Parts: sequence; C-alpha cells; structure tokens
Amino acid sequence: MTKFEDRERAFEAHFALEQDQAFRAVVRRDKLFGLWAAERMGLPTAEADMYAKGLIDYDIEHPGDDDILERVADDLASRGVHAEPASLREELIRLHAVAKAEILGT
Repeated sequence: MTKFEDRERAFEAHFALEQDQAFRAVVRRDKLFGLWAAERMGLPTAEADMYAKGLIDYDIEHPGDDDILERVADDLASRGVHAEPASLREELIRLHAVAKAEILGT
C-alpha cells in the first residue's frame, strides 16, 4: 500500500467519524429540544420522552432546522404556550452546542 492510499484511507475514516458525530449531535439536540418543549407544555415524564423520540423521528423524515422549529412552535401553540420563533431558534442553537459537547466529550 502506498503512502497516498494510506492517507486516503485515513482521510476517509476521519470524514466518516466526523459525519457520525455530526449525526449523533443532531439526534441528541433533537432529543434535548423535545424534552425542553415537553417541559414547557407540562407533559409528564413518560409523555415527554415519547414526544422527544417523536421529534427525532420527525427531523429524520423532514431534515432541516426550519421543519423542526415549525413543528415545535405548532405543538407549543396547540397547548397554549406562546413562543417567539427567534427564541425557539436560539434554544435549538444552544442545545446543539450542548449536544455537540456531550458527543465529543468536552
């Protein structure tokens, strides 16, 4: 095996690791965001966990932050909880940083 092939495999392995970590961070973020929203809706623990898991599935089916933000805004509104879109986006960004730190162990 040449040095070029070694470098190529190392690069591919590093890229795969980064992609896996990014995916896991988004899934963790979605869970945290779902639990955060569930708390504001006053859901009991079991329902909050189910809501968070449902939000993860929703984001996988509808990738992108706008879809998940709209879903949570609608869910909150249906429970009579007002939330500004900007504050929801800020919370999603904050929780993404938390999730990323948890995944990377920092």
